[in-house]
Amino acid sequence: MTQRKPPGVQFETWVDKQIREATKQGKFDNLPGAGRPLEGISGPDDELWWVHQLMRREGLVHLPPSLQLRKDAESAIARARAATTVDQCRCIIEAINIQIRDAIRTPMSGPPHQLTPFNVAAEIAAWREGHPDQTAPTDAAQISGARGATSQTTRKRLFGWIRTQR
Repeated sequence: MTQRKPPGVQFETWVDKQIREATKQGKFDNLPGAGRPLEGISGPDDELWWVHQLMRREGLVHLPPSLQLRKDAESAIARARAATTVDQCRCIIEAINIQIRDAIRTPMSGPPHQLTPFNVAAEIAAWREGHPDQTAPTDAAQISGARGATSQTTRKRLFGWIRTQR
């Protein structure tokens, strides 16, 4: 099939001849994907079909930042509820809360996200309900120590943000 079309022969008949000869020689037998329908053949015509196909194949999603934040918040809550320890649950909730606070301070493109930071204590209580085998800290020093560390970390981030905004 790599030969040139002879002059004076119509293109269509030359191509048909090439296909017919290749079929006789068995070059089209046992090709990968034989017998399977072509993907997207019945769908609407799309100029960016290859971009959509690449994104689907690579598992990429492009959403406006506000919608992506909503999706991230939902997955963070699911991950926090499935966490194995209270510390993991708290860390996940605090990380998404930082993103939500940043989104509240700076407007994002897309529809309004309408998210508020999650109540860490309420989410940990929900986590404990799902994990009754885990023991709750009964020592007041453990509880206050965890709160102190959290508030100190939050203060550092807040004051760091204020310094950068001046």
